[in-house]
Amino acid sequence: MDALGMKMIWAVIRPELVDKVVKALGAGGFSAMTRFDVYGRGKQKGVVVGRENYDMPKTVLMLVVGAGSVAEVVRIIEDNARTGNIGDGRVFVAPIEEAHTIRTGELGL
Repeated sequence: MDALGMKMIWAVIRPELVDKVVKALGAGGFSAMTRFDVYGRGKQKGVVVGRENYDMPKTVLMLVVGAGSVAEVVRIIEDNARTGNIGDGRVFVAPIEEAHTIRTGELGL
């Protein structure tokens, strides 16, 4: 599959739900991903204590999938990361313009 038909999905989720989301993605056939732990704040501006705002720990899952799989991946993430509370996170989807394999220099996926 060429890069033009691919999408990057960034899911910013609660760290305590990462294992559940990763397991569900794997069961759905989406096991290739990158994970990193981050701190940040969304619309709620983190945790506010007095006049101070504190960033919250989050985990970002990054996946590249075929354009036809985006809706399924987003549904899996939302179904498994949703608590119904403020701070559940966000999912971002962006097009992939190019992909290069470092080892071979090959263009494409």
